[in-house]
Amino acid sequence: MAEVVQQRIEERIPELEQLQRVGLFTKKEVKCIIKRTTALEYKLHRAIINKEDFIAYIQYEINILELVKKRRAHIHYQFKREEIEFPIIHRINSIFRRATNKWKDDVQLWLSHVAFCKKWATKGQISKVFSAMLAIHPDKSALWIMAAKSELEDRDSSESARHLFLRALRFHPNNKKVYQEYFRMELLHSEKLRRQKKDLEMAEIDLGEYEFSPEILSGKLAEVVYRNATGKIKEAEFVISLLNIAAIFDFTKEIQDSILQDLQTNFTEDSLTWDFMAKRELDAPGVGEELQTAKGRASDVNRREERCCQVYEEGVKSLNSGKSPDMYRETPVSAESDIETRNFLQILLSCGDTEGVASVAMAATQHYSQSVSAWSLCLQTLMQLGNRDMGKLFQDALTHVNPKVHMHTLWINTICLQSYKIWEFCLNTSSTFTTSAMKELYLDWSYSTGEYKKARKTFKSLQEIRPLSKAFFTRMIEIEKKQETPKQNNLRDYYERALQEFGTTDDDLWLQYIQEEMGPGGKPENCGKIHWRAMKFLEGESVERFTSRYTLLQTGHL
Repeated sequence: MAEVVQQRIEERIPELEQLQRVGLFTKKEVKCIIKRTTALEYKLHRAIINKEDFIAYIQYEINILELVKKRRAHIHYQFKREEIEFPIIHRINSIFRRATNKWKDDVQLWLSHVAFCKKWATKGQISKVFSAMLAIHPDKSALWIMAAKSELEDRDSSESARHLFLRALRFHPNNKKVYQEYFRMELLHSEKLRRQKKDLEMAEIDLGEYEFSPEILSGKLAEVVYRNATGKIKEAEFVISLLNIAAIFDFTKEIQDSILQDLQTNFTEDSLTWDFMAKRELDAPGVGEELQTAKGRASDVNRREERCCQVYEEGVKSLNSGKSPDMYRETPVSAESDIETRNFLQILLSCGDTEGVASVAMAATQHYSQSVSAWSLCLQTLMQLGNRDMGKLFQDALTHVNPKVHMHTLWINTICLQSYKIWEFCLNTSSTFTTSAMKELYLDWSYSTGEYKKARKTFKSLQEIRPLSKAFFTRMIEIEKKQETPKQNNLRDYYERALQEFGTTDDDLWLQYIQEEMGPGGKPENCGKIHWRAMKFLEGESVERFTSRYTLLQTGHL
């Protein structure tokens, strides 16, 4: 083992000498690098090796690269890259390969290698990494899509991207996302060729015998993908998604018309088809001359709305189920009755019959006592009338509907009117307010009515009352950041309190804290301490996720 380690250290000597010779590192720093890398190399050659040792070695090498980059910029020295950076990058790639060969199932480790290759301009290595990863993980469709996009965007190779999508379809013949991205890729390829042709024509360059294929320029390859996709997946929602993708491109009118024709021919029994067609009428372009006047624009809007309603009516008639399509259903219980009640209440309000309004609203809750929409309607109506007994009414609602299932919905539907009575009641009723969801809503309400000071006061009053949720703390962090001059000490306090509750399992929270310190108002020197604490407090798989994602953060890909 010692001989192998010694050999690897000796291989580094030329680049270290070059670093010292050009003034990027001092002699003392070079000795420190040799000492540190020797210790890291020994860890990689032990009988029992750990993934964390590989990640630590990779991170150390990346830190050296970043330091070299900064010192080059500082002294304005841009030479000898082949003798300095290239060996380090090659060594990092080698360590990544050794790690992924050992822990083949760790997808995040593979993706960290990809991120490193993109960051340090070794794009030729990306294809090899993806190829090795897909050989191990062919069952993950997202990786096939990621690899194909990389070929198209990073290496500008439409042919390689197409080949990857075709291979992906062998493993995932009915995967909607693969077909959608394949369809998009072919349209992007056509758009690129059209742009190239236009540029060449403007430059008046003679192409000789070479010609751009009219079929490819018009998107025929994408049309073939569409036919194959709809032959395998016969769903209106999927067809609509492909139509929306085609609508992004300005040369796909024929493809859009073809897809629209298929939708109207083959999927008339699906309510989504009629919903899409009706909404499409609202976006239909108007006549140019008519839109020049306010009256003409109003007339155009009315005409589109009437046409939209007509399409909906046609859809209802064509669906032979005897029920309205899903797009008309408001609630699972007594939907039509709730709507009629709402209309009736509006009529009574317009007539000024406040007593009648209150009576009908209460009667609706008695008749439909388990309907969330009936209780929401009653609460909203009585709030408008200025009823003072809102807290008790809200409590009555919770006794009739399932609080665990419907409290959140009922709360949102009533709190939009900003009734302090309900908040005051719930603050004094622990059984209704101790859920974490209520705390988040109360914090939002405080911010919307009293802005920052009130929100902070609310946060302080609730921060010790359990149960607590991560969203409660992150919402307060968002509110602090919205201020003109966010106070960094307050942000640190929010993060520290959140980590007291969730620091052992939530690696995302630690990374967000580090990113905050790396930001404009933070202290980057605190990042090392936070990283050390995270490694100490996190448990189980959270440690692996944190170390992998921290590596991505250091390389600028998170």
